[in-house]
Amino acid sequence: MAQQESSSKVVEVFNIEPFHEPTKPSQSPTSLPLTFFDLLWLRFPPVERLFFYEFTNSPTFFYETLLPNLKHSLSLTLQHFLPLAGNIIWPSDSSKPIINYVKGDFVSFNVVESKESFKNLSSNQCEALKRHHLIPLLNTSHEKASLISIQITLFPNNGFCIGISSHHAALDGKSSTTFMKSWSYIACSNSNLDSSFLSLPENLTPFFDRSLIEDHHSGIEISEAYVDALMKLGGPNNKSLKVWDFFGAAKNDAIKSLFELTPSNIQKLKDYAKNEMKMNVTNLSTFSVTCAYVLACLAKAEQPKAEEVVFIFSVDSRARLEPSISPMYFGNCVTGQKVVLETKKLVGKDGFLSALEGMNEALNKVKNDGVLNGAKDWLATMFNGKKDAKIYSIAGSPRFEVYSIDFGFGKPKKVDMTSTDKTGAFSISESRNNNGGIEIGLALGKEEMEAFSTLFVQGLESI
Repeated sequence: MAQQESSSKVVEVFNIEPFHEPTKPSQSPTSLPLTFFDLLWLRFPPVERLFFYEFTNSPTFFYETLLPNLKHSLSLTLQHFLPLAGNIIWPSDSSKPIINYVKGDFVSFNVVESKESFKNLSSNQCEALKRHHLIPLLNTSHEKASLISIQITLFPNNGFCIGISSHHAALDGKSSTTFMKSWSYIACSNSNLDSSFLSLPENLTPFFDRSLIEDHHSGIEISEAYVDALMKLGGPNNKSLKVWDFFGAAKNDAIKSLFELTPSNIQKLKDYAKNEMKMNVTNLSTFSVTCAYVLACLAKAEQPKAEEVVFIFSVDSRARLEPSISPMYFGNCVTGQKVVLETKKLVGKDGFLSALEGMNEALNKVKNDGVLNGAKDWLATMFNGKKDAKIYSIAGSPRFEVYSIDFGFGKPKKVDMTSTDKTGAFSISESRNNNGGIEIGLALGKEEMEAFSTLFVQGLESI
């Protein structure tokens, strides 16, 4: 259960089990191995998202109509995603941890009422800590770890918020948002609360076959190398499944703000780069110009003292593996890539172009060397990265289409990735306006946020 403030009260605590229909057994597996893609994140803190929905109906309607539908549709959805109701465990007779579901396992589902201002919390800028009571706790211990937990917070007569915490070793961003889309699809289809099974369309049906993930690269079994490294961290023979608080708490004065690059802004950045860059730019994508522009503004706002800046971003590898796997593969299938930049260049006049050159080189490397190049060293790099460099990273993707997640009362007013408040990463998603723009979410101290806001606006005006 999330930490509660005096302005909030816990109304009910539920344990939602997958609906069991004897005549139509679930096609979802009850046990899954963790691949090396999953093992990378075994002890990382959970990924947290908040979905804010305007809802002016009475609290009575919420409790008598909406809440029962959310609970029942979640139970129906879990028929298709049985592992999410289970836990990560590390059996004594297994060399690696696994995801395991047994009948009786459940998803924690809390219902909370808040007296906070829905308008403020769902706005484009608010104090980061004010949203944190909306985040459900993900239960983890040395012996087992839950995969997801959910909290519904009602702001009477104004709106509600769905908060989800998910274990990164069980699912990446694409898988997490696929689950949320499936839940909303079934919630909208579930007019009859007595229904016991609803099928999912092909574009929401999860694909669980992990045997297709090739574990050997250059003669090395990657997952075995990761397990050896994990057991030595805090070891020896450390099989703990407790997630680690790598990043600490968010700053007390942190401001969470949302910025937008409109389609015309993005085109302007691309045109500027084409005119100014001397190198042949082959990856002048919306993603690369967005990352480069935000990174340059961030570095100028924070003025890092380190000589180098390292920017880490993820690449969805489902279509890039050889052979490729289903786009609906459920689990982790992202590879980390990095860009190393000189701080003095990044904070200089041509910081955007410098960052874009770095992005271009990194994306070309992925294309030429493959997504698994250096895979056996990824875990070591995570824990033994450059100590003398300032590290920035990114979370989310416009391809997740988080604003399409509609539970029958319209698309979200706001989607916030609260886990980035601690990590210092910035998040990106598609624009709520569905106009081809990009939303950027980021938490900074008050002074740094004021500097970033000014740089973000003025930079676009000056090119």
